[in-house]
Amino acid sequence: MRILLAEDEKGLSKALVKIFEKNNYSVDAVYDGEEALAFLELGSYDAAVLDIMMPKKDGITVLKEIRAKGNSIPVLMLTAKSEIEDRVAGLDSGANDYLPKPFDTRELLARIRSITRAKTETDTKLTAGNISLDRSTYELSSPSGSFRLANKEYQLMEYFMSNPHRILSAEMFMEKIWGFDSDADINVVWVYISYLRKKLTALGADIQIKSTRNAGYSLENCDD
Repeated sequence: MRILLAEDEKGLSKALVKIFEKNNYSVDAVYDGEEALAFLELGSYDAAVLDIMMPKKDGITVLKEIRAKGNSIPVLMLTAKSEIEDRVAGLDSGANDYLPKPFDTRELLARIRSITRAKTETDTKLTAGNISLDRSTYELSSPSGSFRLANKEYQLMEYFMSNPHRILSAEMFMEKIWGFDSDADINVVWVYISYLRKKLTALGADIQIKSTRNAGYSLENCDD
């Protein structure tokens, strides 16, 4: 699951990125409202966390503009203000929830799960062939056994299993999982796909990650 984090306090932003990544989220971090709008228009996100008090454009303005364009992405507002008027303004502008600072990280993660629940509650477990991926435990399993996937492995496998038989380019994985600002080399995609292939083989999978020259990778049945 991919999150856009818009928080102008860079120390807090870096801490939140680490927390999200530790919990198997992919995160793009921006530091002002104009950047937030640009990233939301260009990228495909599952949720956004917007600080209300940001330079250039505040979080409420960003929220109003994306809602006016028909973007229904789940949004959690962060605010240092505790006045009821500010909370009401955010909710009336289309926010799904708000969280006043300072906050406990456990509550932050719980609220993210809450606003994205409608997207995932009906498909907590993804299945392809004899392989299942549990989104709550990050376990990749078959009748032969299971592996608990690490962060990037899990995100790649989730993307494959959410898009079976679709050719996905390395660039798509870089954007979706590593993010726009990543310094990682594109070859890292192949490295993690290699890890997943080994795990699928060990599980006796009847599906495979197939390479299509000059196009990308797709999740296919072994007999295809």
